[in-house]
Amino acid sequence: MRFDDLLRRIDDAVVPPLGRLLDRLRRPTGHTGLLTAVSLISVTAVLATAVWVAERPREGTPPGEVVRVGVPDGTSVPSYLAESRRELDALSAGASGDGTPYALVMFAAYLAPDRLPTVLNGAPVSEVFIRAPLPGMQTQIARMSVQRVPEDVVSGMLRFADRKEREARDYQERAAEVTGTPDEKKLRPVYETAARVAIAEATAYRTNCSCVYAAVLRAAAPDLKRLAARPGVRAVDPAPEVRTLDRTVFLPPLPDPAPAPAPSPSVVEPTPTPVEATPTAEPTPTAEPAPPTADPPTAVPTGPVGSDSTGSPEPG
Repeated sequence: MRFDDLLRRIDDAVVPPLGRLLDRLRRPTGHTGLLTAVSLISVTAVLATAVWVAERPREGTPPGEVVRVGVPDGTSVPSYLAESRRELDALSAGASGDGTPYALVMFAAYLAPDRLPTVLNGAPVSEVFIRAPLPGMQTQIARMSVQRVPEDVVSGMLRFADRKEREARDYQERAAEVTGTPDEKKLRPVYETAARVAIAEATAYRTNCSCVYAAVLRAAAPDLKRLAARPGVRAVDPAPEVRTLDRTVFLPPLPDPAPAPAPSPSVVEPTPTPVEATPTAEPTPTAEPAPPTADPPTAVPTGPVGSDSTGSPEPG
């Protein structure tokens, strides 16, 4: 119970009878001193109880404890994946008493929403991680809560596309505002680049892009073992230590980038002409956060370890 709700209930229960008591105290009687002492003791006891209820720790919620699941700092992705397989084998062998633990499922490649039911074999999903893998662009990583797959993933992508279009307009307005100012040369390219990236992300999400690279679900140990062997699944990291998702930080690695096709031996490559190097895309500047909804994608505070890119700074 929230403290302000508790105080309102105390007011409703204590104030009316206390008012009647004070009205009696104004009348001259031989018991005025006794009634005053009783009233003071009662009010003190009520306030002490209110403070104790408001400040006592809630059961099952250790203060300040946050669980992290994913690639630990200083650990390579191959080492993490190998350790995840060992933990899954130990869980399947009965090392944990939790019958349906949470698990982080990582995909071998970015998947479109309609591929998820097949790859996950209908397992109930709680969350997914998305990112638009656009070449040469540093795009944002997002985490969204889902219940129905792929319907909630598609609707979440559309909301994220709306957000990216708003960000693009904001960056374009900022670029126009700095035009003709001393900061134009420094800031205008940054805002224009950020706008182009946001528009590209919005376009990708509106077409139900292959952008999902990890999922969080809950299943029995044998089901997780079978899921890890399915085509398209890179690894499954069981997390029996997770009790609530709102106190868990997931850090799944990004899929390995697709290898570039090798040139045909029969094709003679022309000698490249030296050109000035083009700077890489700047990280998107900070923007307003997405509106809080039941299952919107939310920016991940720390980008997962991957070999092709990292997430851009979280829009603020």
